[in-house]
Amino acid sequence: MPLIAIIDWAASPLDDSDAAVERAAIGDAAQVKRFLCSSDADFNDEICDADALIVWHNTPITAAGLRRLRSCKALIRNGVGYDSVDIDAARQLGIPVCNVPDYGTEEVADHAIALALALCRQLFPLDAEAKSLGWVIRVQPKLRRLRELVFGVIGLGRIGTATALRAKALGFQVCFYDPYLPNGVDKAIGIARAKSLSDLLVKADVLSIHCPLNEETRHMIDEVELALMKPTAFVVNTARGAVIKKTAILKALRNGRLAGAGLDVVEDEPLKTSDEAATPNLIVTCHAAFCSVESKNEMRVTSARIALAAVAGLPLENVVNG
Repeated sequence: MPLIAIIDWAASPLDDSDAAVERAAIGDAAQVKRFLCSSDADFNDEICDADALIVWHNTPITAAGLRRLRSCKALIRNGVGYDSVDIDAARQLGIPVCNVPDYGTEEVADHAIALALALCRQLFPLDAEAKSLGWVIRVQPKLRRLRELVFGVIGLGRIGTATALRAKALGFQVCFYDPYLPNGVDKAIGIARAKSLSDLLVKADVLSIHCPLNEETRHMIDEVELALMKPTAFVVNTARGAVIKKTAILKALRNGRLAGAGLDVVEDEPLKTSDEAATPNLIVTCHAAFCSVESKNEMRVTSARIALAAVAGLPLENVVNG
């Protein structure tokens, strides 16, 4: 019987030990087993002989680990991002890498909007003031009228589009930057398009990031880019932490170069020191934007379906490495 191995991250295991969702989706067509691994260095012989791998969270899968896989017909990243997998090495070895790009679209878009609203309406400082038994609106200069603000979106894929449409419905003036989309996309959904990243940064009152992490986008936002933004602007990141250089954005917040940031993800997460955590005007939400009962179940069912197709020799969904 084929073996489908679920690789859960030992540092933060979130899968149930029985893999009940995956077993229900796969049935008797394959054996399903769960393994806790910190990295591919922990792969045992059973994993290396598996017919398909479902990989959770941040477990890094390197070229060396991929070369140890003797029977793998597909590696499925249980989520949207696949920067933890060496997809080029996998392609050279003939191993398709798949992801689940759509399971949390609604949740991540909703979360980005929630962070933007929390910043524009200063919910957390107002909550702290009220709970300290005070009633002084010290953050009044940061309270903004949404329809006067430009909501800038970097990356108009599934989640970026969902976020842009939500922002538009709330009355924001929405503008996006995405060099890989054809002309006319802005007209199709009724928002503006920036010609360059710097053009977007200069005009954005809220910047919401929705691009993948790769060599092109790593540290896309650093000291130079942050210096282009208005000191009254807010930055929201629900994509990947390393798109923003962590030291740069924390310094900008401490120096008052930015009015605030809502980061569901941070570079080298989680936060490492009490000084980082004490950064003013910073909201951090534990890389949880994707998370809901419904989205997690959808993600697991989709991954299991792809793994089942792999062991059955059927066409695969969502192959990211050609």
